[in-house]
Amino acid sequence: MMRRHPSHLRLKPLAKQVIVITGATSGIGLSTARAAAARGAALVLAARNEDALKAVAEDLSSKGAEVAFVAADVGREADVRAIAAVAVSRFGGFDTWVNNAGVTIVGPAEQTSLDDQRRLFDTNYWGVVYGSLAAIDQFQNQAGGGALINVGAGDVALPLQAAFFASKHAVKGFTDALRTELMAAHAPVSVTLIKPSGADTPGKDNARNLTGAPIAHPAGIYATPLVAQAILYAAEHRTRELTVGSGGRLLALASQVAPALTDPLLAIGARLNARIAKAPDPARIDNLHHAGRDLRERSFQPGVRETSLYATAQMKPKTTLGLMAAAALAAGFAFKLGARKAAPIDE
Repeated sequence: MMRRHPSHLRLKPLAKQVIVITGATSGIGLSTARAAAARGAALVLAARNEDALKAVAEDLSSKGAEVAFVAADVGREADVRAIAAVAVSRFGGFDTWVNNAGVTIVGPAEQTSLDDQRRLFDTNYWGVVYGSLAAIDQFQNQAGGGALINVGAGDVALPLQAAFFASKHAVKGFTDALRTELMAAHAPVSVTLIKPSGADTPGKDNARNLTGAPIAHPAGIYATPLVAQAILYAAEHRTRELTVGSGGRLLALASQVAPALTDPLLAIGARLNARIAKAPDPARIDNLHHAGRDLRERSFQPGVRETSLYATAQMKPKTTLGLMAAAALAAGFAFKLGARKAAPIDE
């Protein structure tokens, strides 16, 4: 088994990488697949819907990308191992593995069946575990190691999505513990947690909806290409964690400092949730137990944020520090200039 200190790990440029992406036929996964293909990466795409996978693969292949795909349910360990096997068979291995597949249930916790919660955890948590273990096994036995990227969520659990946020908190705990274990073992693996502060995916359109009302997408969410950009940054740069959007970070800080204020506000938001939503499609079938039929990156709701200065600052820390220093110097110069003009003139 190959071992070396992770400080020696050098991740490849995207154009030289093979990238595995789960949940690749909609939302963040589809955005990431398209962005990675545009930058020259070879892809192994996985999702439950084989027809949707074939459509995505054909589209990307027509634009010059090398693409393999595997119809797989990440909640089944054998399926996840099959994804890795296809990557090894087709490309000789892979350089980045992105655990992105996820499902959502929207409704009160006490009305959410245990079977549905277990099914959600099969995808959102166990899918990450199976994928992480498959990726690590390959990285430790191939030259060059690789990057493991797990897609989580914000640090604050929102009402009416108890099972979803429980699974994402479990993903964070697993990812953080795994990272330090791999560091202790000097494994050639970069482990990154991506935390979107709400992304404009079709996820809630496809969610199991127990509320009896349309599901609102919260205001101030971020376009999925921004999350894809963060994922691809982590594929090339050893990064512990990336948060896309300042909203999630600010909410987490507020919740830590003043929970007596934020908890009631979140409760109010839960009551208002149905009032600002668009009408649901009565023909849509949720994707909890069955493969989704979407080939959409986004929900196309208004007011989606197309930029995230907070994410950019994390990905370009030197540039950000330089701009902050320049701004501080400019402010200092302006202050001194103003002080001189305001100084009294001796008669």
